[in-house]
Amino acid sequence: MHFKGLLQKDGWHGGADVTTDDSGIIVSIAEADADGGDFVLPGFRNAHSHAFQYAMAGVAENHSNPNDDFWSWREAMYKLALEIDPDQLEATAAMLYSEMIRHGYTHVAEFQYLHHDKDGTPYSNPAEMASRLIAAASKTGINITVVPVFYKTGGFGKPATEEQRRFVFDNTEDYLRLVEATARECGNYEYANFGIGIHSLRAASADEIVAISKEGPGDVPLHIHVAEQLREVEDCVAFYGKRPVEWLLDNAALDERWNLVHATYLLEHELTGITDSGANVVLCPTTECNLGDGIFSLKHFRAHGGSWSIGSDSNVSLNPFEEIRLLDYGQRLTSRSRNTFGETGSRYAIESVFDAGGRATGVSGDNFFEVGKPFNGCVVGSDHPLVSETSMSNRLNTIVYCSDPTLQRGSIVNGRASVAGELNNEIGDRFAKVLRELGNR
Repeated sequence: MHFKGLLQKDGWHGGADVTTDDSGIIVSIAEADADGGDFVLPGFRNAHSHAFQYAMAGVAENHSNPNDDFWSWREAMYKLALEIDPDQLEATAAMLYSEMIRHGYTHVAEFQYLHHDKDGTPYSNPAEMASRLIAAASKTGINITVVPVFYKTGGFGKPATEEQRRFVFDNTEDYLRLVEATARECGNYEYANFGIGIHSLRAASADEIVAISKEGPGDVPLHIHVAEQLREVEDCVAFYGKRPVEWLLDNAALDERWNLVHATYLLEHELTGITDSGANVVLCPTTECNLGDGIFSLKHFRAHGGSWSIGSDSNVSLNPFEEIRLLDYGQRLTSRSRNTFGETGSRYAIESVFDAGGRATGVSGDNFFEVGKPFNGCVVGSDHPLVSETSMSNRLNTIVYCSDPTLQRGSIVNGRASVAGELNNEIGDRFAKVLRELGNR
């Protein structure tokens, strides 16, 4: 495949010819004439997704409650979670993943807590719902990391509610059996792997959090929601006498396999503690904006070398460039300064989401594109004047800050090109049928 420019960590290389084998593994990257072709950036790793929530994207925006917030949104989410069945989940995920590929995501980490049947009883295959996500990934070709999530309590020291019956486990042993079953299901798809997850400090006891982090597989990513809402922080202080990240730093032996999702409300010593531990933060700006969560303190985190990736979370938006822009603009508004990403600007952001996204999804790699690694790229057109007439030094900034989906050609996933706008009619028709069946739109 020929490209007018290929982005590596040291900057643009152009032109470039990339050759792959039949499995999509890069066998050579060669300099070439810069005439013709498009630009290719590393494929984005989506470090946090709830696939089933795509079926409610856009329908929680009528606000009859003047105090509408995350907690009222959660009730609408519970209603959907109690209705969707395995076939519907697979169809929803297939549509979602095809759209992710269209926007430049080539890998998705599914934070999967929708485990049981509608009445709360486990399926005969405890990993039934995880298997449907893997089937959807196989149908669309996206890389997937399934993160089965432990969920037991309905708040700090409170029993789970009836609305949470599809999420909860009685004990960590049953959860770890699910992890084993999920690992087996991943064996059915070449581009699937797994991690482990704890929903949040409010959804598990102290002993359970420690047990899972110690007894679960130690060589896979570990994900947890943390400090997303002020109320969550206040409840944690009332129950444990510590803020959520304070508690994790003191009790959970954080290291680079930990991925702290949202981490919105942190004090300076918590931010520093995360960076010192090597743990990663997963930021989901479009969802955090949509839910009114708050704004992460990136400038301090970056100053201390913090590791962060991005995710689409509730999947109300699927554009990785939008996640990066919203993250940056939130920092600019709160600091009244334009220097969020430092001297290297957009390249710093792309590098961070690549590296930390790799840790979140369990994928290794040093450079964006390497011989011996799968070819996963986000392709951006070179024919728009804003791009074609821009110098190399301003090209990436122009793409990150000024592009919209019309500039995105699609993705290359494991060496296979997927053209923007290309949609399997069966996937679209099945998803439309699911939405009619659910009747929530």
